[in-house]
Amino acid sequence: MDLILWRHAEAEDGLPDEKRALTPRGEKQARKLAKWLKKRLGNDLKVIVSPAVRCRQTAEALGIPFHTTKMVGTSATAHQVLTAAGWPHGEGTVIVVGHQPTLGRCAAFALTGHEADWTIKKGAVWWLGADGAGGESPSVSLRAVVGPDLA
Repeated sequence: MDLILWRHAEAEDGLPDEKRALTPRGEKQARKLAKWLKKRLGNDLKVIVSPAVRCRQTAEALGIPFHTTKMVGTSATAHQVLTAAGWPHGEGTVIVVGHQPTLGRCAAFALTGHEADWTIKKGAVWWLGADGAGGESPSVSLRAVVGPDLA
């Protein structure tokens, strides 16, 4: 299984939090990362997205269907996000478009087995892989970390 943690791109300040939209810079960040991802993604793909406007706008840059769920929303826990993604025994590739600090905690837990406050920059992706058959403990690796400035 591949798990791509994609933090939403730069968003406007303000309230309510769920309604904050991407800035013009954020829109550009989302397009750049989406272009980078599309070159590397296979067909066995699922995209799950926070209901927050900025996350939906980030995911829309991919130009493919996605599922919106509060399980990856602004108040989600790392456990909820990883469960929603099917980590680590799911199939194919799952992209989660969500928020800090939850995505950083997901990365830490997936790679070390312990939650920690790791930072995923705005608009960046962390691509994780889990290799293992059936009920085996998977071998987990960090396949890529790419920010919008490198895409």
